[in-house]
Amino acid sequence: MAFELMAPLMFAGLVVFLLLGYPVAFALAANGLLFAVIGFELGLLQPELLQALPQRIYGIMANPLLLAIPFFTFMGLVLERSGMAEDLLDTVGQLFGPVRGGVAYAVILVGALLAATTGVIAASVIAMGLISLPVMLRYGYSQQLASGVICASGTLAQIIPPSIVLIVLADVLGASVGDVYAGAVLPGLLLVGLLMGYVLIVSIVRPSAVPALPPEARTLRGWPLYRHALLVMVPPLTLIFLVLGSILMGIATPSEGGAMGAVGALALALAKRRLDYAVLRDSLESTAKLSSFVMFILIGSTVFALIFRAVDGDLWVERLFTLVPGGAIGFLIIVNLLIFVLGFFLDFFEIAFILLPLVAPVAAKMGIDPVWFAVMIGMNLQMSFLTPPFGFALFYLRSVAPREIRTADIYKGIIPFVGIQVLALVIVIAWPALVTVNAGAGAARNTPGIEIRKPAADSPQEDKAAAEIDRMLRESK
Repeated sequence: MAFELMAPLMFAGLVVFLLLGYPVAFALAANGLLFAVIGFELGLLQPELLQALPQRIYGIMANPLLLAIPFFTFMGLVLERSGMAEDLLDTVGQLFGPVRGGVAYAVILVGALLAATTGVIAASVIAMGLISLPVMLRYGYSQQLASGVICASGTLAQIIPPSIVLIVLADVLGASVGDVYAGAVLPGLLLVGLLMGYVLIVSIVRPSAVPALPPEARTLRGWPLYRHALLVMVPPLTLIFLVLGSILMGIATPSEGGAMGAVGALALALAKRRLDYAVLRDSLESTAKLSSFVMFILIGSTVFALIFRAVDGDLWVERLFTLVPGGAIGFLIIVNLLIFVLGFFLDFFEIAFILLPLVAPVAAKMGIDPVWFAVMIGMNLQMSFLTPPFGFALFYLRSVAPREIRTADIYKGIIPFVGIQVLALVIVIAWPALVTVNAGAGAARNTPGIEIRKPAADSPQEDKAAAEIDRMLRESK
């Protein structure tokens, strides 16, 4: 009886740690070690179980896939500081200026381009908030719509490759990053189309909310405008093709593509004469902070996962989901609702490393495609940036919005865009072919484990070590 209670008590203990406000990485590790000690004292676990930890932590550090996270983060930060977002917004805004709702269309399209090049949500939302929001307010846009469209467009970096969260999801779920990137292309374009469709509907129903720019606001016209647009858009589009094209075509791994993107970002910043010591230092410091944050959560989740699995926590979670009616559909509904609710309070990294390792084995046993599952979860996690009280996109916009924009306006403005993302998620669930049609035939089909996968053994000694770890796990039960 005591052994059967360990898993639910361990999960409840994690919830208590999080509610007390402890950092997620330390809460995961401390909770795992606490219940390991309890298990040792009660004779339910063997102390030798912890000998598996060094091998697992080494597996995280030796995982070459995780190198893509600092590379893509650094690429995005350098591009954002090189002024690319400002140039794109100004140029695309001029192109769409004569159209009713033109600036909103420009924000959505530039948000998609920034997502495919920078992949940094904070940079996208802050840049568009500083540049486009004053223009939209000056020419009579609805405050709520302007706030909502900027926040929603900035979060496109969650689902449009090279999204960092897709890398994490692919690794946790045991899928190929290239296949997940390919599978996310159509859902990402679908979401862009739905956002633009909403602006179109508003321009028809409430034309006063999205007016066209007056002639005096359009400084470029005709051929000079098109020539300027060509010069501004070619560099980021070229970088997108080189980085994503090489990954999707199988020429480069995600880590190699990220490294190429980082070099390309440095070259573009140098060409614009905006690469100096301050830009380089700030980009490196921010990259180091984010990468360290991810690695500590990974290590904490590995400690938690090892003990949780030793007390049959994976079987406990599986039994819980077998009680859900509706089979795979019921499972998907419950998982999506749970992630949506957790998104109100937790960061997407925290959800990915706490919840997904628990549900991934259940999804695998139900025969759910890991690529489709990863893209679906990525679209759901995207909403965590938009839902109060802890939607980070809302905070980013609040930090740069003028005083006449109230926090309540930002919260109200985001409601229809959250509804649009829910609609996109439902479409992806109803038509999995939107994801699988682009995913390669080589999509990973290996059953995802509860921890981040270790690199394949390169020697008989590593094979023997892995077998010894499995033996200790079985004996500890």
